Amino acid sequence: MPKPRKPGDIPPPLELHCLRVLWDMKEGTVKDVRSAIAGSRQLAYTTVMTVLDRLVKKGGLERRKSGRSFTYVPLLSREALRKLAVQEVVDSFFGGSHDALAAYLKDGSAAEPVFPAAQVAVVAEPEDDDRLDAVLL
Repeated sequence: MPKPRKPGDIPPPLELHCLRVLWDMKEGTVKDVRSAIAGSRQLAYTTVMTVLDRLVKKGGLERRKSGRSFTYVPLLSREALRKLAVQEVVDSFFGGSHDALAAYLKDGSAAEPVFPAAQVAVVAEPEDDDRLDAVLL
């Protein structure tokens, strides 16, 4: 399963929206994705098709022929993208320290990291997943 390797690999908002839809559906056609997005955005069929094609080229989706259309399946997992996004935030805003991020999330403190990033290990609580999803995805 491919996973992004650099900050530029985090999909822009519309690609991420399409990925979220496909993560929830497990697989779908352009029509399925467009219908699911229709509640929040009115997009042309060709726009959704272009976004899904771009995700295929980047390795985030695979597609297979189903009659006259394609069915798209996510290859990039929500968890892999979440980890990349969190790591980018840690590297960009907290000097590579997961402890500094955890302290900030806990009490809003912007204290400098106490330990070098290489010595830091973070254990997330299960309830943190939903909060991180809401913020990052």
